[in-house]
Amino acid sequence: MTNYPALHMIIDGEAVTGGDRRTQTIVNPATGETLGELPLATTADLDRALETAQRGFNRWRNSTAQERAAVLSGAARLLMERQETLARIATMEQGKTLPESRIEVMMVAGLFNFYAGEVSRLYGRALVRPAGMRSTVTYEPVGPVAAFSPWNFPLGNPGRKLGAPIAAGCSVIMKSAEETPASALGVLQCLLDAGLPKDVAQAVFGVPDEVSRHLLASPIIRKLSFTGSTVIGKHLAKLAAEDLKRTTMELGGHGPVLVFDDVDVDRVLDVMVGHKYRNAGQVCVSPTRFIVQENVYERFRDGFASRAKALKVGNGLEDGIQMGPMANERRPDAMERLIGGAVSSGAKLNAGGERIGNQGFFYAPSVLSEIPLDAEIMNEEPFGPVALINPFGKVDDMIAEANRLPYGLAAYSWTDDVKLQRRVAREVETGMLGINSVAIGGADSPFGGVKWSGHGHEDGPEGLHACLVTKVVHEG
Repeated sequence: MTNYPALHMIIDGEAVTGGDRRTQTIVNPATGETLGELPLATTADLDRALETAQRGFNRWRNSTAQERAAVLSGAARLLMERQETLARIATMEQGKTLPESRIEVMMVAGLFNFYAGEVSRLYGRALVRPAGMRSTVTYEPVGPVAAFSPWNFPLGNPGRKLGAPIAAGCSVIMKSAEETPASALGVLQCLLDAGLPKDVAQAVFGVPDEVSRHLLASPIIRKLSFTGSTVIGKHLAKLAAEDLKRTTMELGGHGPVLVFDDVDVDRVLDVMVGHKYRNAGQVCVSPTRFIVQENVYERFRDGFASRAKALKVGNGLEDGIQMGPMANERRPDAMERLIGGAVSSGAKLNAGGERIGNQGFFYAPSVLSEIPLDAEIMNEEPFGPVALINPFGKVDDMIAEANRLPYGLAAYSWTDDVKLQRRVAREVETGMLGINSVAIGGADSPFGGVKWSGHGHEDGPEGLHACLVTKVVHEG
């Protein structure tokens, strides 16, 4: 397809193409058209990447803060210069709207710029000791990092996986999603073009279980950074535990939204409907379970459904499109299974619930209400364009429902009652909470969850420290 680049891996600074390697076909989710063929790593490729990562770490761990900052800020400038090209590639590969992809480029540039400043603030400290003694606390890079990222944010996730290790002085082997390879390669290329030594960061693709088992079995890798489903996260955590590798795990969610009866319903809908259906709901922090107080329930449900039906769905490259296709053929199948199961168990379908068109992976923005709590969709992250709306009477019951599941990544609450805001902030079990807001992330803000939604953080100073180890030196 025009303007879609040739695909390759990057190992030791070289573009590794097909040859005798297995390949995977990359498909445009809006059209079903083949975009390209992606070469998949062999065992020899992975061994070469590991050897390179060790060499790159030995070099980069001794780089100065100024060197690391120059690379990161330089890459941020290149990202903005290449914004339109990168955004179009991401939309072709993943399906989200072009405006969403442009914002994603800006997110990565902002994160790189933040880390460029943060590398000069790894201060450590000197402890108070008697005269003649000295004790210091310092931070050192953890070592080569294996970083695995999913397809839903094809630019943002690779940016997070690359930015923190590079800022900390680590090397990194990135395995981003095979469905969206050119986006990830575009981010890495900005870093290399900004002066990052070629042995510091590499990109491999392959059969996910084969790659993860091989990399995590190597003592060269000292840290795993993973974003993805809870099921896969648990599997990778077990592999990492064999060598006691450090882990940052950003896993699934099932975002509760508590809507209390003192709110301006239309204002809440104006914000939440767009946020629900961005990226076709394929967002780990997507608002999904709407826990609505009875006095405003019917207005909220009906308003949500009418707005969902009015959304313009289509190819994300076209002007005026508000929601693109789902990213791959698996996701519409999952929607049919989950929504169909909920309706069969007694839920009411207020909008959507069907595929759109006869090409690509389009699924209508959907709304379910009065869903039994034992329905699969109320317990498994749907990761799609469906809002689940149930009525509740008491505040205690609303908070209990928010905390019912073993997930705790993001939650949202809408109320003008300050005491209630503080209670929600104290009692809802989540890593991130938006009160009268959906702005729960930022380059300077830690991003992560609790319970089955993982541990550790990306972004903010915490994201940088996740790639460092603490050393204490005592001198007598």
